[in-house]
Amino acid sequence: MRIDYNIKDKFDFGLLIPAVCLFGFGLLAIYSSTVNNPLAQGNFQKQVFVGVFALIVFFITYSLPTKTFKAIALPGYFLSIIFLVAVILMGKQISGSRSWLAIGAVGFQPSELAKITTILFMASYLSRDNTDIESFKDIVITLSIGFFPVVLILLEPDLGTSLVFVGMILSVIFWKGISSFALFVVLSPALIAVASLFGFIYFAAALSIILVVLLFYKRNFFLSGSIFAFNLACGFFADYVFKALQPHQQKRIQAFIDPTTDPLGSGYNTIQAQVAVGSGGLTGKGFLGGNQTQLQYIPEQWTDFIYCVIGEEFGYIGSIILLILFAYLFLRVLKIAYSTKDEFLSLITFGILSVYFIHFLINIGMVVGIMPVIGIPLPFVSYGGSSLMVNMFMLGIISNIYRTRKNFT
Repeated sequence: MRIDYNIKDKFDFGLLIPAVCLFGFGLLAIYSSTVNNPLAQGNFQKQVFVGVFALIVFFITYSLPTKTFKAIALPGYFLSIIFLVAVILMGKQISGSRSWLAIGAVGFQPSELAKITTILFMASYLSRDNTDIESFKDIVITLSIGFFPVVLILLEPDLGTSLVFVGMILSVIFWKGISSFALFVVLSPALIAVASLFGFIYFAAALSIILVVLLFYKRNFFLSGSIFAFNLACGFFADYVFKALQPHQQKRIQAFIDPTTDPLGSGYNTIQAQVAVGSGGLTGKGFLGGNQTQLQYIPEQWTDFIYCVIGEEFGYIGSIILLILFAYLFLRVLKIAYSTKDEFLSLITFGILSVYFIHFLINIGMVVGIMPVIGIPLPFVSYGGSSLMVNMFMLGIISNIYRTRKNFT
């Protein structure tokens, strides 16, 4: 009995078991969506192979001294910046984006590595004794650490991963304890920019909300006026930024606003995804029985639209089980982030949680039509070696923090 207690005290099975179950769901969906596709039949075997190595990476990371993560924060961040620059200069171009870098026969996405190194470096800076998140200097430095990789990723260009970074940066700052007013100042320009894409009425409504919030906080006239003017400028310049995007990115945003504007083009995947999920019914059409999946109505369904396979072949029940597994995993990670007394480790844990959750939110949102199609994989489920390795590495960090949590009380 004492041995069992020690195992549970040192290893959180509530982290690994849901992740393995999600990986299993993904393998079924990958096999089903590639078995009749001659160009992708090897993807199932590749994912199994990478999964074994990812599990090894998880246990190695779990066994490391916890102080290792702070030691590698700065060099890891600079290494990821070097890789991001390299991928822009010599990366492999796929679907109009240079996001893959080949080292010998192995290819990987530097942006995946940059997610965790940016979290580590931001957490390291924010957890210093003399850091004040409310000071102008520290907030600028923190945002610079976070947004420098974003600029490089936008140059690839990779809009989806950039949005993940933005959400991750804001989440870490929020967990550090930034005031609600400061967080509002950071978030409001994005709200205005997005609202302006939907038309003048939405733009005006968002500006009205900004004005009401500024009146509520009752800050001095100069500060409030400057914030309002900056938000107004963001709204007007959003159109110029939109026109600077790649044509396929513009079409995806337009299809998000109204998929029926281009049902055979940019809105095609969204419409077919909704058909696939809706046709699954309560129990689904059965493994290998989905018409949309087996007839390959959605291109490369084993990646960004893998949730369609689960919805169509395993139905509402299978979809809900998948969502429950994610919810349970998120709650376990949140509990560890909340209970960890060491600020550096707590910031890391919440930052990783934000990456998982943003991927989950956008990916599922794409399938059901409430998010634009921007190419975001579903953690532990979608096909992709780089994504799976980094996700398991991050899970290993959280498990490591759980193992040593009592050392920092």
